[in-house]
Amino acid sequence: MTRIHSDLHRFDPVTVIGAGTIGLSWATLFLAHGLTVRLYDPRPDLKEVSEQHFKSIESTLTLLNLPSKGFESRLSLTSDLQQAVTGAAVIQENGPEKLSLKQELFAAIENYIEAHTLLLSSSSTIPASDISALMKDKSRMLIGHPFNPPLVMPLVEVVPGQFTSTEAVEDALVFYRALGKAPQHIQKEVFGFVANRLQFAMMREAMYLVDEGVVAMEDLDEIVKDSIGLRWAATGPMLGMHLGGGQGGMESFMRHLGPTMEKSWDAQGNLKMDEDTISRLATKSRKSYGHSTIDELAQMRDEKQMAILKTRHK
Repeated sequence: MTRIHSDLHRFDPVTVIGAGTIGLSWATLFLAHGLTVRLYDPRPDLKEVSEQHFKSIESTLTLLNLPSKGFESRLSLTSDLQQAVTGAAVIQENGPEKLSLKQELFAAIENYIEAHTLLLSSSSTIPASDISALMKDKSRMLIGHPFNPPLVMPLVEVVPGQFTSTEAVEDALVFYRALGKAPQHIQKEVFGFVANRLQFAMMREAMYLVDEGVVAMEDLDEIVKDSIGLRWAATGPMLGMHLGGGQGGMESFMRHLGPTMEKSWDAQGNLKMDEDTISRLATKSRKSYGHSTIDELAQMRDEKQMAILKTRHK
């Protein structure tokens, strides 16, 4: 039997809303740490999708040193929202990234929950202040945005809304830490929060360089892995910049390379995600990665990421 972390007892049971990629990954993490999980989704094939997921994820759980079997007694599936959320200590929402849908969903959830229920959304761009607009009590609602897949990746961005209580923020941080995650308190609401803003900025230039024929898609991957990716996996960008300035630190780095960086920013591409661009890049991606299935590539990614994490934790 899985032993539940002492800090998790008050967060049991958990309701996971949405059985997509993120929701299923969250549900797996919660179950592997001994929590009781209600998985809600109106999709008619919920049972089949859930069963297939838990079969496919066993090897990843083993690599994470987490239990991979015996979840059935603590997992319930439902398409009834009231049944899913009534009595839940935590709700982790993973619905479509659509503001009106999330607003209506949380307003409906509020009718069935206790005052202490912690309300978390995995939204990757929409702030809690907007999502909670139709709620009467906004104090327990905030963002708990993971990096995909949450089962593997340590980061969870904890982003309170304008009306979120300090207690709710602290509860979210305790909850995610007890699950082995590395939550970060984001102190100001901005579109896309932090991790995605950084990722999207770099992805825009990467896609531009590939689209312009400057570098092949798979070669760009190797360039990043063998330079920025390796360095930032150890230091992050800011400490990396500080060390890049030698004994003078970040100030020396900025004074020395500041003009070069500004010139580079001015030269970077402003890629537009129109149909022609999407078609060109999609064709190149199939040529670069089509030799393996998405599941095979994802498994390889997870194994490598976990190996990096194990090395970093030594």
